[in-house]
Amino acid sequence: MSRITATLDALKAQGRKALIPYVTAGFPYADITPTLMHGMVQAGADIIELGVPFSDPSADGPVIQKAGDRALALGIGLAQVLAMVRAFRQKDDKTPVVLMGYANPVERYDQQHGADAFVRDAAAAGVDGVLIVDYPPEECREFASKLKANGMDLIFLLAPTSTEQRMRQVAEVASGYVYYVSLKGVTGSGTLNTTEVEAMLPRIRQHVHIPVGVGFGIRDAETARAIGQVADAVVIGSRLIQVIEEQPHERVAAAAMDFLRPIRAALDA
Repeated sequence: MSRITATLDALKAQGRKALIPYVTAGFPYADITPTLMHGMVQAGADIIELGVPFSDPSADGPVIQKAGDRALALGIGLAQVLAMVRAFRQKDDKTPVVLMGYANPVERYDQQHGADAFVRDAAAAGVDGVLIVDYPPEECREFASKLKANGMDLIFLLAPTSTEQRMRQVAEVASGYVYYVSLKGVTGSGTLNTTEVEAMLPRIRQHVHIPVGVGFGIRDAETARAIGQVADAVVIGSRLIQVIEEQPHERVAAAAMDFLRPIRAALDA
């Protein structure tokens, strides 16, 4: 059983919902990420999604694009992201870490370090899951098998436009959890319609029998609590990035903790 599944199973047994914050690795300072990750866990994060900076993201809105550009300018690539996970694991061997990003950095890593180097090195670093936005499920069976053999889950996105066929395809390959994108558009765009989310999740669960997390458009305790009523997990990214982007180095983790604590409390209320 992966660390992600164990965590989500334990929360379900307690009648609680998972809080999954997203931050871009190496943002807003190149060396801040392990400290920030520990702070988020202290504030109640159950799983951490760590964004791998990429120059041409297709699913990320302006806030996360800007964060990625800043991290890239600081020299943060996939090798540095894996080093951050290793540093985090020196003090925390329980909290699942999911890398979220795009195919190009992963495939480039394998070109540089040898076939299957990413899977090998991610597992060694302590990564628990991988979400690659532009890997469709029908092309991922072998990759999913390699990840699973190394104790890692392959996570997929579903959207309001996803067909029943796409849900079935994702269900055949996905593990850990499925990430439902609550809005048509990129991260940080639009206004969350909780009624639409509530109507969509039963459709997804007809095909997907692992936990469903919901993200895109969740900005505060109120929206998190509303989504937590129907989802297994709440993912929050763009608003968190905005909270930390202008903080001085010594305040980054504290600002993230101050933001996440009321969201954790709302989910547990």
